Amino acid sequence: KDCLFDEQLLSIANRHRICVLQSAHDSTHITNLIAEQLDLLFAPRQSIHGTLVDIYGIGVIFLGKSGIGKSEIALDLIERGHRLVADDLVMTIRKNDQILIGEGRKLADHHLEIRGLGLVDVKRLFGIRSIRRSKRIEVVVELVPWDPTRNFDRTGLEEHFKEINGVKLPYVLLPVHPGKNITVLSETIALNHLLKLNGINIAQEFNERLIKAMSQKNREKKEYLDFMKADYE
Repeated sequence: KDCLFDEQLLSIANRHRICVLQSAHDSTHITNLIAEQLDLLFAPRQSIHGTLVDIYGIGVIFLGKSGIGKSEIALDLIERGHRLVADDLVMTIRKNDQILIGEGRKLADHHLEIRGLGLVDVKRLFGIRSIRRSKRIEVVVELVPWDPTRNFDRTGLEEHFKEINGVKLPYVLLPVHPGKNITVLSETIALNHLLKLNGINIAQEFNERLIKAMSQKNREKKEYLDFMKADYE
């Protein structure tokens, strides 16, 4: 289209080296587009060693020492229908104080490095449905070797968090030992997070039922003792 700007305005802009933009879109639409691109361009970024998988729509990032089995777990999850975002190195992009986006390196292009097997091209082996370019990170799962002397959470009543790139995320410390099905546990973690997003906290509900049952039992015990005190026969 023809330039809509006055020649004098363009002359001033050129003299002061100021960019002048023209668009067929209305000002509100183009301003929002520019703001989104600038937010993405200047968003704080941090790379982290881990594996990011989309499990039931929940972005779960697996952390842990090299060789603990992050890539093998991701491969098993992919085979079960979930989607790989990135392996080995995850680039995190902080959108705001609550939203953290994860994506992989273009060079890696959804490859998994499996010890003893080599590189696995996920997109070619499992199809386009098995990958996605980016995903919001919502849960952090850290894999650690099983240690019988270490105390691990057994009730889920206390919530734990881990900060990544300035964003505080729900955190699960998961012990690993031979024979333990980490894949099913990972799916359960994602489903449990979905329940919490919908206002359902299983551990808290069980704790409330337990307290109620204990109160009821104490009340019945007190009523029985009061009855026995009144029995003079």
